[in-house]
Parts: sequence; structure tokens; C-alpha cells
Amino acid sequence: MAKTGFGVDVGGSGVKGGVVDLETGELIGDRIKLLTPQPSTPQAVAETVAEIIRQAEWDGPVGITLPSVVTGGVARSAANIDKGWIGTDARALFSGALGGRRVTVLNDADAAGIAEDALGAGKDAKGVLILLTFGTGIGSAILHDGVLLPNTEFGHMEVHGKEAEHRAASSVKEKKDLSYKEWAAEVSRVLTRFEDLLWPDLFIAGGGISRKHEKWIPHLTNRTPVVPAALLNTAGIVGAALAVETGIAP
Repeated sequence: MAKTGFGVDVGGSGVKGGVVDLETGELIGDRIKLLTPQPSTPQAVAETVAEIIRQAEWDGPVGITLPSVVTGGVARSAANIDKGWIGTDARALFSGALGGRRVTVLNDADAAGIAEDALGAGKDAKGVLILLTFGTGIGSAILHDGVLLPNTEFGHMEVHGKEAEHRAASSVKEKKDLSYKEWAAEVSRVLTRFEDLLWPDLFIAGGGISRKHEKWIPHLTNRTPVVPAALLNTAGIVGAALAVETGIAP
């Protein structure tokens, strides 16, 4: 019988959860998605997560992602969710909303990185792996032989006078109406800067634009291999489930 876990991915517009096969990364049964409450206060989001667990009839531990830096179970920032999250003990909040069960709370990009490293595009990779999610901003995760360095914020690194995400997020492509080749040139500048500082063995490109990877990854000129994410919009759920199973708790 498959070893299973449960992950919940909290985003700015939707909260998604599902049962995960921890050996394959596949979701078992339907993914449950509810709209993120507005305003997305801690209590309102906790109630939404509890409703997902109730609908799924899941009674075990739960891994939960937030679009936040998370240290010691406490949210330290808030991207696309209510600023009331800052300073909230998210682990205690969610555990209380779920009847005292064990929960792990971690950054959403870190969860995606864990999932891609273990069961996705990086599962056969060795050394230093960097996952970057290209969207409204740039999320990041870095792992070395499967060990996560939590809460990196590489999207805010300055690259040639601009924050990386102000140069190469997919939202910049849309805003400036750049061609894929033009946008890839900006992505290459960012990746080259990361390479010079971190010397990764592999980049994994995530975010919605990774679905069209054939239109832009071939135009990249940095030296490190870049591959598209494999798990796409389930990576957060899968990574959260893996995190609570393995006891990763930044």
C-alpha cells in the first residue's frame, strides 16, 4: 500500500490540498481547491485549511505552505496575503484549527524545491540545485544533496542595478511585452549572477511560464543546465506533504 501524506498550498488566490503518494509524488484522488478568503487573515485562512482537511476526511499530520518566510513556525513576511500574518505563530494556529494535530509550515518555494528535488526534475541530480519560480516575482529554493537551506529570497538580489524579480519575473515579460528571446536574455543575466555567487549544478525553472519552456529555455546563455519543473502546480502540495513526513521544520 502506498505511503501517503497530506499537503496544503496557501496562495494569494487559492488554497489547494490533497493526499500525496510520498514515493511517486502523485496526488491520490481529487485535489481540493477553495478560494483564499478576502481579507486573507490568519484566522480566516486557518478555517479554510480546516475545511479542506474536513472535505478530504484526512486525520493525519498536515504540511502547509505559506507565501512567507517561516522560521520556527512563525511567519516573518507576507507576499500576496494579509500583512497580519507577519509575526503569527502559523504552526500553532494551524495545529489548533486542526484539533491539535502535528503540522509543518514552510515557505511555498521551499516546498516546491523539496518536491522537485526528491520526486521531480531534480530527483537524479547531485550537488547544489536551485529552483526558481517565475511569476509575479521570483521565488527561490536551494538544496544541496537533498538538504534544504530554507527561506532564500534570491528574487530580491540586485542584478545590474535592479532586483532580480524586477528584471526577470514573468510579470515583467508581460508588462513590457517582451518576446521570449528578449525575456530569456534578462533571465540569463539573473542566472549568471546566481552562478557567480553560488555555483549550482542545476537550475529548475518553475512557475506558469515553465509550461512553455521550449520557447525560452533554449535561448538562455548561462553556463549551468536549466530544466523545467516537472510537478508544476502540484509541487507545493507534494513538498508540504514530504516536509511533514520527514520532519523538515524551518
